[in-house]
Amino acid sequence: MDAPELAAALADPIQSLGAAFYFAEGTKERARSLGLNVYQFYGLGRAGVMGDVEPAVVESAFAFFHPGVIDLIYAQPRATHDPATTAAAHVAAAYAFADQAFVPVAPEALADVARVSREVLDGVEVGRYPLVDGYRAVPEPGDVRHAAYRATIALRELRGAVHVEAVARAGLTPLEACYLQDPGIFALHGYAEGDAPAVTADLAQRKVRAEALTDESMTRYLGRLDDAAGMALLEGVRAMAAALVDASGPH
Repeated sequence: MDAPELAAALADPIQSLGAAFYFAEGTKERARSLGLNVYQFYGLGRAGVMGDVEPAVVESAFAFFHPGVIDLIYAQPRATHDPATTAAAHVAAAYAFADQAFVPVAPEALADVARVSREVLDGVEVGRYPLVDGYRAVPEPGDVRHAAYRATIALRELRGAVHVEAVARAGLTPLEACYLQDPGIFALHGYAEGDAPAVTADLAQRKVRAEALTDESMTRYLGRLDDAAGMALLEGVRAMAAALVDASGPH
């Protein structure tokens, strides 16, 4: 499998895996123990890996959220909770989720995900993507489930960061890109119905272009892998994604 195929194959499972713990019951319980709701824990915990940064930095990194939501989930809880401490608790919540979700996955597959992801992330320019830098700075966990899950979270942040760049290169605003991605997510990210852009053929084509540019950027980072490493990463990620589906049960 070449790098473009690998980038396309990894896109959906990495997206699902990296976000799977955000609103899990265990994460909600940990948020409550800190005096936060789960949305504040998400905002301050995810952004807190960047340190005690100003809300404008978070707006830029999160990109597709209404600025008013950044105030609610980052600026307000930041007034009473330390971002770095909250980030450490958020990572601990991810690890607790991994301890439950990835029991069926072979340790060797998890080790492959952690190892190969490090190789990919080592090729990312320091200082270009603050969220990626933040997760790379998290101490390397000794537990293989934790290491693999931190890797998938970091890869999700990488794809998200290159997508922000791709949206700009395609001539879209973040608001337009968010709406074209999913009107439901558009609303969850704090936008009102009246904020929705008029969808034209040109706008839709720009969104297609943004997705293609995102895949091109991911291909560049994944291109440092040889075939064996790429397949090991993909098979491990697929095994983790399958474990998530199995854990969710019938719908």
